[in-house]
Amino acid sequence: MRSEISYSRWREEYQNVLKGFPGKIIKLLFSGGNDSSLALDFILRAGKEFGFNFETHAAAYPVHMYTDVEKNRITSYWNNRGADINWHDLEVTDNMTDEADPCLLCLKLKRRLLKNSLVKTIQDWKNLVLIINYSLWDLASYCVEYMLMGISSIPDKQANVQKNSRILETAQRFYPLIKMKEGYTMFQPLIKCNTDEILKLIRKEGIPTLSIPCQFRDFRPKRIFEKYYENMGIRFDYEKVFQFARKSLNLPDISFYHSMSKEEHFLNIL
Repeated sequence: MRSEISYSRWREEYQNVLKGFPGKIIKLLFSGGNDSSLALDFILRAGKEFGFNFETHAAAYPVHMYTDVEKNRITSYWNNRGADINWHDLEVTDNMTDEADPCLLCLKLKRRLLKNSLVKTIQDWKNLVLIINYSLWDLASYCVEYMLMGISSIPDKQANVQKNSRILETAQRFYPLIKMKEGYTMFQPLIKCNTDEILKLIRKEGIPTLSIPCQFRDFRPKRIFEKYYENMGIRFDYEKVFQFARKSLNLPDISFYHSMSKEEHFLNIL
């Protein structure tokens, strides 16, 4: 039977990746949720063990989730453990009620922030590592999403363009490590972990997460799927999910992303 997630088990799997981190410019994208909080815990431990430094960056949006009280509570915890969090204000309001898909707007704003920040600060792109946080439940949800999109017959060309764009966006999240065209690396440390495992370890370690739920969360299909997995007590195996996606859903090969420019990646895919 598969053992529960732990730092030691995670470290053993990714030690060859972690050994290459000293001297790199490492930026962990943080939201304050379960996935990014456990990733920060693991990367902080690994940094001390393998001898590398990293930065933690958080886009404080939607605004209603990131009150000063919430940010101070979370910042205080991580500061006590030796990690700083750089909170970024997008300088926009939560006025998204008229949006057909507010989550899409939120994602676009965060992509733009990331691109602008990196363009201004990064000179050696070959030395950059971006740590992005998704879970195995996210991958399972994308598989369900692909199947539903495949079953649906939509004659509208624009809808098909959006569907294909969505597939390219989510497919990259099946790969733990991707080396991009300009030389920077994307590392996704938790995609082999079920969300309930992550939550269990977060609670065990007493790691604080945002306590204010996003009022737009039900617009995201994967959140609805997650609730189903939770209610049904379902867990997934990464290799089985990955092989299913490759064979049955025509998952784009990792080489597709190797040739993508950073401009296209940050604005349309990431």
